Amino acid sequence: MLILPEALIADLVTPDAAMEAVADCFRAMSDGKARNFPVVREALGEGRQYGFKSGLDLAGAQMGVKAGGYFPGNAAKGIINHQSSVFLFDPETGRPVAMVGGNLLTALRTAAASALSIDRLARDDARVLGIVGAGHQAAFQLRAAARVRRFERVIGWNYHPEMLPQLAAVAAELGLPFEAVDLPGMRQADVIVTITSSPAASLMADHVAPGTHLACMGTDTKGKQEVETALLAQTRLFTDEVAQSVTIGEAQHAVAAGLVSAGAITPLGDVLTGRHPGRKSAKEITLFDGTGVGLQDIAVAARAVAAAQARGLGIEVAV
Repeated sequence: MLILPEALIADLVTPDAAMEAVADCFRAMSDGKARNFPVVREALGEGRQYGFKSGLDLAGAQMGVKAGGYFPGNAAKGIINHQSSVFLFDPETGRPVAMVGGNLLTALRTAAASALSIDRLARDDARVLGIVGAGHQAAFQLRAAARVRRFERVIGWNYHPEMLPQLAAVAAELGLPFEAVDLPGMRQADVIVTITSSPAASLMADHVAPGTHLACMGTDTKGKQEVETALLAQTRLFTDEVAQSVTIGEAQHAVAAGLVSAGAITPLGDVLTGRHPGRKSAKEITLFDGTGVGLQDIAVAARAVAAAQARGLGIEVAV
């Protein structure tokens, strides 16, 4: 078994490689050649979450599981709040193939999924990017979004506004002006990415202008919520996996309220494979409910393993 510590991942997986892996994963799911297994998620108290996401991709000959979660006390200890590891197995024999540090991989695959939704669903003339949230993953979201659209400026909001200068610095690296706004100011945005761990909605329906594309990337657990339930009823809905969207994703609240049905939610993979046209007008609001599927973690981890093997990196252990 090959062990790839977290410190190696940045040199093994580029944002382009992550996006290619995630796109392949979406297509395999749409083609019925890959499936996620039920998510196991447990609350540990004091805001801590721990669980498992797993799946099997026959197209990519990949099987594995990501173990990890969210530990909000980590920031005070100098480490990121999201902690995870990905384990890959031979789908034919079940033997372990690799253990891969999953923290950077999670940020890369989450940003890649968001960017793919922007690429396929945002208006071609989108010029203003809004970011709701300024934590660790927000910088990855901003960089990935800027790879697929030529934004002219970035606006941002965070519950703790003192964190926004970190996001402004990333925008400056990309040559984009940044402005901190209140939530109603998000109506200026053509694309809005929400990337928070909020238990209650912050972005409301009247904060979103017609024609906007939203990538809601923070809700992956029962009880979390980033946007007002009524907003989902006004949008054309897409997701990474419908089963997760209606149970642990942003759509869980709209489904519970009877405002949205599972049948109204389209897998983004169907857009990538041409089974669904995606956005149908310049005025409609589109929303991607990014719940984070285990297959994407597995796909990106497999890219890291392939790159490490080609370069003779990692630690081999007998199992």
